[in-house]
Amino acid sequence: MREVVVLGIESTAHTFGASVATSYGEILSNVNSVYTPPTGGIHPREASEHHSKAAASVIAEALSRAGLTPKDLDGVAVALGPGMGPCLRVGATVARAIAAVYDLPLVPVNHAVAHIEIARLTTGFEDPLVVYVAGGNTMVTTFVEGRYRVFGETLDIPLGNCLDTFAREVGLGLPGVPKVEELARKGSKLYPLPYTVKGQDLSFSGLLTAALKLLKKGVRLEDVCLSLVETAYSMLVEVAERALAHTGKRELTLTGGVARSPILSEKLRIMAEERGVAYKPVEPEYAGDNGAMIAYTGALALASGVTVSLEESGIRPLWRLDEADVPWRR
Repeated sequence: MREVVVLGIESTAHTFGASVATSYGEILSNVNSVYTPPTGGIHPREASEHHSKAAASVIAEALSRAGLTPKDLDGVAVALGPGMGPCLRVGATVARAIAAVYDLPLVPVNHAVAHIEIARLTTGFEDPLVVYVAGGNTMVTTFVEGRYRVFGETLDIPLGNCLDTFAREVGLGLPGVPKVEELARKGSKLYPLPYTVKGQDLSFSGLLTAALKLLKKGVRLEDVCLSLVETAYSMLVEVAERALAHTGKRELTLTGGVARSPILSEKLRIMAEERGVAYKPVEPEYAGDNGAMIAYTGALALASGVTVSLEESGIRPLWRLDEADVPWRR
């Protein structure tokens, strides 16, 4: 594979990120600006306004840290989906403008694929089973015949959204996962909650509702957090273990924003160790949404001949992981 240098732009949800990376795995810069809502969850329109204001300075800093100008680039990559429409449009518009002004190839990147590729890069794993958990996604996937295939996913809300919503409802604020886990460590009693695994798929909405009901009944918040975390993570580990057995993969990684969870990571490590499988999570810097994962994945794609015309570069808010070709792994 030839070496190319690519500017990557991430704007799928709360983060506007820009990075310069090479197809050989050098991350030359990684600059990210995160929108934090004053109350509640992410408001797409307000997040997109944040991205519009942050875009110029974030991209300029990413290029400056890399010691490059747009004329030194081989292409510009952008996450076209999945994600929130208003947020995606900001990144796509900026990327198209840079591509047009500097006559650079435009490279479409699937946000979920990018989370996987940055995990492969930072762990050194060649062909892992991937547990991808974030505020907007929960799935178990691995590479089979040209694409990442899904071997289990949420049927309703993602795990990250489940914990974030619980945290918001009980007044813990965002980010919810570390705050819920902090209280879970102080819990001493496990209460039964809906453990919903359907084949290889998961459901978290009933779990969230039941946890909130426990709290209303007067159960200690710490014990509710413990019960919620233990139930949710155990469901995910069960699905991941069956996927390992089915696929025969000998490596396991955890990626996405919830990959920073030491509790979930330890559960997966123990399971992998018992199966004789190597385990490493993505590096914390690249767990949440970031420009580096888009730049690196875009560089891999460009080196494999993947580009898109400006006219056909529309955003794809519902672009599934298993709809994206991965030619650099064939």
